[in-house]
This record gives sequence, structure tokens and C-alpha cells, in this order.
Amino acid sequence: MIIDSHAHITGPMELYQYFRQVSGGSGPARIAALEYSDERLEETLAPHLAEIAAVGTDLQLVSPRPWAVPTGDRREAIVLQITEQVNDMIGRSVKLHPDRFAGVAALPQAAGTNVKFCVNELERCVTELGFVGCKINPDPGEGAVATPHMGDEYWYPLYEKMVELDVPALVHSGPYRFSREPELNYFPGEEAVTAWGMLRTPRVFEDFPNLKIIIGHGGGYIPYQAGRGRAFRLNAMRNDPSLESFDDTMRRLYYDTVLYDQPAMDLLVKVVGADRCLFGSDKPANGSVNDPVTGRPLNDTKPLIEAVPGITDAETAAIFEGNARRIYSRLS
Repeated sequence: MIIDSHAHITGPMELYQYFRQVSGGSGPARIAALEYSDERLEETLAPHLAEIAAVGTDLQLVSPRPWAVPTGDRREAIVLQITEQVNDMIGRSVKLHPDRFAGVAALPQAAGTNVKFCVNELERCVTELGFVGCKINPDPGEGAVATPHMGDEYWYPLYEKMVELDVPALVHSGPYRFSREPELNYFPGEEAVTAWGMLRTPRVFEDFPNLKIIIGHGGGYIPYQAGRGRAFRLNAMRNDPSLESFDDTMRRLYYDTVLYDQPAMDLLVKVVGADRCLFGSDKPANGSVNDPVTGRPLNDTKPLIEAVPGITDAETAAIFEGNARRIYSRLS
């Protein structure tokens, strides 16, 4: 079985047009839900389902598109209501296709807001909608309002709820309206910042030994810069020999395989190990274009995993299914 741990679902575009209208001005503090039929939802899901079937994906763990929640909006009530509607749309999609989708919740993150604001919606999605995980935006300020790195105690209330519910989080940046970076770098860049924040010390994992965090897009730039992490940790160990190695700390995180070329995939598996990798495609998204060399869509990452030098059948099975089932304990 092929379980895709990094996928997004769109839903009716009129839903997002409505959200943009609401979040683009200084309107009311509360909004009415936009109504649409299951038939309209099925219409928008049809090309998505066809695309994943064409590459042999069995189940996708779906979260909202990165731009779905306007985290830069200062009206917390608006952010919460939009998040609830997006999660409800995912819940309806899962109910329509339980054999194809499992839900990963958006969190109502807003710039400058205490992360406790997210806890109730996470619990609702898990206990009422049956979601199996959540997606964390490490930069809800969208490049304009600084948020503490994810090794900071600012995030602890959310980590406590994740451990209580036994759900993992996919770290995935969101809107980037105020960032100086293009999308091409913003996502892996912010995800690398997240990983460095959590890897700078084993403290987070000492405080939350059962915390499960997946760094999106192949870990950002972490595998490529692992040597730099080792150097900093070895220097720190001069003063505190009890510290674990950087490699041991790095293996406390998980990494998806949203990488679109063979050398990057080879490096990821070699550096972090097949047991820390979860199959991911980000399909359908920007990578849904054909590689002129292979003729395959760039986000068809399955052949890249199978071609990693020396990888065994047991390791590919773990990446495609076993690791996801081990980490996402709520998958039926």
C-alpha cells in the first residue's frame, strides 16, 4: 500500500474566493459559513483523485493548501472561522472518500497570537472529525511578525495537546505575502529554520519524548547541512559531554520525500535513514508537471525512492506505508 503523508486538498474555489474577500478588508468579526453541495465538492475532487490513481497512490493524508488560512489577519475570530470551514471541507472529503483520504487539520494560527488558541480546534478535528494529524505553520506572521522558533517554550501548549491526542504534525509554511522570499525558497527555508530550532538542543524531545514532528519538503535544507550541525554539537559537547550526538537528535524528527530529483532523494535517505522517511508527493501541486527527461510528473516520487542506491524492499515498504502507520497511530 502507498500512503502519501504530504498532500493537499483544494475544495471548491468559490470557498477560497469567499475567504479572500473576507480577509482582504476590515469587515465583521464573524462570518457566515459558505454553503456548497457534496456534488460540487465531488466535482472539484475528481481531477485530484484521477491524478493520484494514475501513479498508484492508495491513501493520502490531506491538509489544506498553504494559502488556505490567512494567518496574517489580526482578527482572531476570522482566522478561527476560516480554519473551521477549511477543516470541515476536508472532513466532508474524507467522508466521501474514506478509502482515499484521511484528514490532517489546519490550525487557527494568527500572527502574535498565543499558540493555545490552536488547541481546541486540534481537539475538535481529532475527536469529532476523526483526523489523524495536524499541520503546523512555523511562520504565521508571514514574514512580517516574528514567531519564536519551534524549539521555544512558546510551542509547548500545542506539543502537550499533540502528545495527549497522539497525533503527529507536518511542519509546512503557509502564506508568504510579506516575505522577501519567493515561494520557491520560502517553504523549504522556513522548514529548515524549524528543524534547526528543534535540533539546536535535545531539550524539546527530553520534555516531550513522544512528540512526532515531520519536516516537510525533505527536511528543508537540513540533510544538506548535517555536517554543520555536527560541528556545532561537538563544540557544545566540550562543555556538556552528556549531550547526545547531532545525528541522534536529527533522527528524533521525521522527514517526507517531497523531493523532485534523484540526488536529493539519495541524500535524504542516506543521512536520516529510511526509518525516518515518509512517502510524500505534494500531489497535486506545482510539481504536477512532466519532467522533459523522464516524461513522468516531477511529483511522482515513488520511482525516485525505489532507485535510491542500496535501498532494500523492507526499507521501501517502510517509507511507502510502514512508517506512516507507525507514526500516525490513528490511521485505521
